[in-house]
Amino acid sequence: MKVHILDDWFDTLRELPCFKLLDGHDVTVWTDHEPDHRKLADRLQDADALVLFRERTKIGPDLLERLPNLKLISQRSVYPHIDVEACTRNGVLLCSNMHSDTPSYAAAELTLALMLARFRQIPEQAASLKAGNWQMGVGRTLRGRMLGLYGYGRIANAVAGYARAIGMRIQWWGSHDGRARAAADGNSVPDSREAFFSTSDIVSLHVRLKPTTKGIITAADLAAMRPRSLLVNTSRSGLIEPGALEGEIARGRIHAAVDVFDHEPMRDSDNVLVTHHNVLATPHIGYVTEDEFDLQFTDIFEQINAYAAGAPMHMINPEVRTCQ
Repeated sequence: MKVHILDDWFDTLRELPCFKLLDGHDVTVWTDHEPDHRKLADRLQDADALVLFRERTKIGPDLLERLPNLKLISQRSVYPHIDVEACTRNGVLLCSNMHSDTPSYAAAELTLALMLARFRQIPEQAASLKAGNWQMGVGRTLRGRMLGLYGYGRIANAVAGYARAIGMRIQWWGSHDGRARAAADGNSVPDSREAFFSTSDIVSLHVRLKPTTKGIITAADLAAMRPRSLLVNTSRSGLIEPGALEGEIARGRIHAAVDVFDHEPMRDSDNVLVTHHNVLATPHIGYVTEDEFDLQFTDIFEQINAYAAGAPMHMINPEVRTCQ
């Protein structure tokens, strides 16, 4: 099969063990991001299969209708960036392993790293030393702090394990069902949403972005957070009401550590979430490790081989198979 891989910005996949799974296929790796769907379609005219790097490229009818040879899109995890109905109309099978039992430990580790870096002023202290100075301030200890985890899923529970290991206290919030599961498991759930935000030293978001969760964190939630508290977002920027975090940060009252933005790649060097001294920002690296890539793309490449063998797996729109 002619396989095209999109958005492998650092040409990482060729060096991973999983890449051998594509032996026998005609593989093209694109190491840049092409946002113009007309230009992207020109690149992909001969593609039988398309491999996606998470949500870096949106797949909609304007692209799919220009790719008459495309038969398969192979990716991993959720797919809010893909128009599944358009895939079906155009005879393109979407395969995506939802890995229900495997959290992204890489994302959980980054969450802990951001908390440590922000509280201990690690970027600022390192920059001070490189500039020929010594200590630039006094950080804060995480042990004994209250960590508020919003969302009771796999990554949040991994973060909770790390936080407990360093002596943090933990409380939970989220959907009604999530709070019920947290309480049933013996965890601390505050009496109200306002209490959750106002009593947490750190609030970390771990919720999937979907229509029902878009903007779920409001300006009122952020205003309820205590001065110098920290909001960590390694999930999706769309979980926060548009402009709410930027406004709260501009007031200088709370801190933030963010790995996700409304528009990615983020190129706006004047954005307050990049420039403000109360914010530690990273370029969506939560899942960006060699280990995580090898895990994810093993699934993705195995889906391609299964399709080529006539036995596709992890089908999201299996009805396409009846038309092929």
